Amino acid sequence: MTSPTSQARPGSPLELLPAPRVVVPSRGEVRLTEHSRLHAGPGAEAVGRWLTGALRQATGLPLPEHREAAGAAGDGIALRLDAALAGEEYRLVSGPHGVLIEGGTAAGVFRGAQTLRQLLGPDAFRRAPLRSDRAWTVPHVRIEDAPRFRWRGLMLDVARHFLPKDGVLRQLDLMAAHKLNVLHLHLTDDQGWRIEIRRHPRLTEVGSWRARTKIGHRASPLWDERPHGGYYTQDDIREIVAYAAERHIEVVPEIDVPGHSQAAIAAYPELGNTDVVDTASLGVWDTWGVNPNVLAPTDHTLRFYEGVFEEVLELFPSEFIHVGGDECPKDQWRRSPAAQARVRELGLAGEDGLQAWFIGHFGEWLAARGRRLIGWDEILEGGLAQGAAVSSWRGYRGGIAAARAGHDVVMCPEQQVYLDHRQDAGPGEPVPIGYVRTLEDVYRFEPVPPELTPEEARHVLGTQANVWTEVMEDQQRVDYQVFPRLAAFAEVAWSSLPAPEDRDFAGFEQRMTAHYRRLDALGVAYRPPTGPRPWQRRPGVLGRPLDGPPPLR
Repeated sequence: MTSPTSQARPGSPLELLPAPRVVVPSRGEVRLTEHSRLHAGPGAEAVGRWLTGALRQATGLPLPEHREAAGAAGDGIALRLDAALAGEEYRLVSGPHGVLIEGGTAAGVFRGAQTLRQLLGPDAFRRAPLRSDRAWTVPHVRIEDAPRFRWRGLMLDVARHFLPKDGVLRQLDLMAAHKLNVLHLHLTDDQGWRIEIRRHPRLTEVGSWRARTKIGHRASPLWDERPHGGYYTQDDIREIVAYAAERHIEVVPEIDVPGHSQAAIAAYPELGNTDVVDTASLGVWDTWGVNPNVLAPTDHTLRFYEGVFEEVLELFPSEFIHVGGDECPKDQWRRSPAAQARVRELGLAGEDGLQAWFIGHFGEWLAARGRRLIGWDEILEGGLAQGAAVSSWRGYRGGIAAARAGHDVVMCPEQQVYLDHRQDAGPGEPVPIGYVRTLEDVYRFEPVPPELTPEEARHVLGTQANVWTEVMEDQQRVDYQVFPRLAAFAEVAWSSLPAPEDRDFAGFEQRMTAHYRRLDALGVAYRPPTGPRPWQRRPGVLGRPLDGPPPLR
C-alpha cells in the first residue's frame, strides 16, 4: 500500500482517509468551473445524482449532466462501471481529460466519489458555498483502492437514548464519508422499544417511553426526571433504509431476545415469566445494567416475536437480522415451573440449553425466509445453527471459537472498539466509562486474531465499532464519543495496514489534521486532540472507569 502522506506535501489535499491502496500524484490540476459537466454511465446514474447534489450544495457550481458517453471534458467528471474491478473497488484518475471514477459496481463508484470530495478540500463537505469566487481544483492523481473487509460497521444504540430520524440520517452521511457500509441499528432494549410494529401497537404506545432516566453510571445518585422516548414509524424506517441504500450502506436491525426485553414485557406482560414475577407491575426500565426480567420460553412468546420479525423483514432487506442473545440472566427460568417444564419437554441441558433453543428457533425461522441470524457471542452457548453468524464482543474468544466452528464473525471486542469507553484518563473526560481507548489504540486495533488459520480467518466478515448510549443523552455526546476515533476505525476496516505495532500513527495523525477540518465542515462535535472543550465536560456525573490496559483477548 502506498501512503498518501508519503507522496504529498504537508497540508495538501492528498491527505486522504482511509488511506488508499495506491496513490500516484502528478503535476497539474483539474479546475471545476461553471462550465464543468458530470457524466454518469450506465449503472452509475444514482451515484451521479448524489455527487451532483453534494457538489452543487458545497460549491455552487451547476454541474449539468454531460450526455456524451465518451466521458468528461478536460474540466469535467465522469463516472462509470468497469467489470474488471471487484464490487467496491474503484479507480480515480484526474488528469488533462478531467476526472474519471470507475468502480466494479455502483458501490465502488460511490466510494471513489467520497475520495473526490476529499481531494476537493474540506469545504467540499459544507452545505452551502462560502464564497462565489472560490476556485475548486482536483490535483492530477491516479488512485487505485479497494476495501480489506466486506463488513465495515457501526452499531448505534438508539434504545437507551433515542436518536431522532434526522440524527440517524446524519450518521449515515458520516459513515459514507468514512467508507463504512453497515449500520447495525440496536432498536430494542429494557429502556425502550424504537420501531413501530403494527400488529402489536403497545410496543410503542407503552414501550417507547420511560418515566425518568439515570444520569451517568447506574451507581450514580442523579436522575433526569423528564420522560424520555420516541420511536421510528415504519415510514421512518423505510426512509432510513432507502437513504442508506443511496449511500451503499446496509442497515442491519437488532431486535433483542430473550434478554434485554423489559420494554416489551412492560407493554405486553404475558411475554414475561408471570409464574415467578408480577410482570404487570413492570414499567420501561429507567436505569442501566443487566436486567433480570427476560422473556418466557413459551409458544405464545415465539408467535409474538415471529409477528415482530415478519414486519421487520418487510422493512429491512438486509441479509442479516440481529437477535441480540446477550446478557440473559437465567434466574427466573430456574425458578419458573413453566420454564422448567419446557426444559424437560425438549430434553434440554438446563437453562443454557433453553436459551440456545430460543435462538435456534429464530435462526431456523429466518433461514426459511432467506435471511441469516446474527447475534452476540453468547449465542454460541449450547450450540449454533449452521449459517448463523456471531458478533464477537466479549473480546476475541467468541469470534475465534465461532470461526473455528465454521461460523462467520464480525469482530467488535469491547476492550478495543466500544466507543462509549473513555478516550483519556484525565479528570475532565465526561462520564468516564471502561478502559482508556485513545485514537492511537483504535488505530492499532487488528480485527483478525493471529490464532486463526488462513481458512478460519476467511470467516471474519469484518469489524464493527459499537456505540452504546447509556451516558450519551444527545447527538453532541454521540459525536464526542465517536469522533475522531471512528476515523481511525474506518482506516482499520478499509485499508490493508501493516501489523499493529508497525502502523504509521504519526502519518495518520498528520492526515487527521486535514480530516479535522472536514469534520468541522460537517458540523461534528468531536473530541479535540487537546482534550474536551469546557461545554463537553460533565462534572460531577459518575462513570465507571477501569484502570490499566484492557485485556487483549
